[in-house]
Amino acid sequence: PIKGTTTDPVKKAMELIPFGPVVFIDTAGLDDSGELGIKRAERSKAVIKQTDFALFVLDGAAPDDGGWNEMKALFERYQTPYMLVINKIDEIEEARTASLVQMYPGAQTVSAKTGLGLENLRQELAKRLQADEKDETLLGDLLPGGAKVILVVPVDSEAPKGRLILPQVQVIRDCLDHGIKSYVVRDSELESALKDIPDVDLVVTDSQAFAKVNVLVPAHLRLTSFSMLFARQKGDFKVFLEGAKAIDRIKPGDKVLVAESCTHNHTHEDIGRIKIPKLLNNYLGFEVQYDFFAGNDFPQDIKKYAVVVQCGACMVNKRSIHSRLMECQANGVAITNYGILLSKLNGILDRTVEVFRQSGL
Repeated sequence: PIKGTTTDPVKKAMELIPFGPVVFIDTAGLDDSGELGIKRAERSKAVIKQTDFALFVLDGAAPDDGGWNEMKALFERYQTPYMLVINKIDEIEEARTASLVQMYPGAQTVSAKTGLGLENLRQELAKRLQADEKDETLLGDLLPGGAKVILVVPVDSEAPKGRLILPQVQVIRDCLDHGIKSYVVRDSELESALKDIPDVDLVVTDSQAFAKVNVLVPAHLRLTSFSMLFARQKGDFKVFLEGAKAIDRIKPGDKVLVAESCTHNHTHEDIGRIKIPKLLNNYLGFEVQYDFFAGNDFPQDIKKYAVVVQCGACMVNKRSIHSRLMECQANGVAITNYGILLSKLNGILDRTVEVFRQSGL
């Protein structure tokens, strides 16, 4: 009953039967007043960039057409599927509810207080999510069932103790899902692994090991990286490839944005903050200025950057990356991916994209 109770976006992971696991993000309302209220509303709008499906909750007792029309325009701008939910129908007469349904075709009517209509809303939401969901794969459409891959997993100070990082786990699971046989080794065992499996169909490595792995893997074998697989799944591979060309147009004094999608401790071997700047400076022959953003943070004034370098994005959804791609394209800023950039800086880009071209890139 008190406006302004919700301040920052609040996340809640749930199982939405029969769809599956989802994360609901509850945002502050758009009708907060004052300086803080305006900031809360802006944070609410920013959540659209990471949203796969949006629910706009309209107060049935006091509909705010202005807020609805503003958000609907944003949903359509970011190509975000959405649904209007009219709440508080327990406070209005049935005739008024019927009138609202006519005014807002397709809207769901509910009472959060009494629970009326919530089950119908859950069913409709699950139905819409299933209709929008697409089966995605990392390797399943690149290699046939029964194919053999070697996954190269360096173990350095960046590697978490006792476990693999998410991209490596997801690629292994994707191989299992599609009947692709995977052989997981460190870079130090790669040479002997290639003797064990001389007819391997593909070698996938951590991008930061490209230089060493490229020398060890014979030229007739295909090679790519975990990050490049995710560039194709989460983003737009062609846009990332085109963005890599902008590296050659960087001039002294230009700024480069490095966008990490997760927050983590940084070591002397950090790929985004240490290795990429060092390799890029060496490639260019001069130093440029770097800005680093982590998690969901992304600057509004991206026009000041010559290039945006996006990580593999294993920790965020596809929608988040596509929103960034749209922002960059709208502002004429080139954007590329860790793996694609590191491949270019090592002079092996043509080799590492071959597997994608052979599959119709």
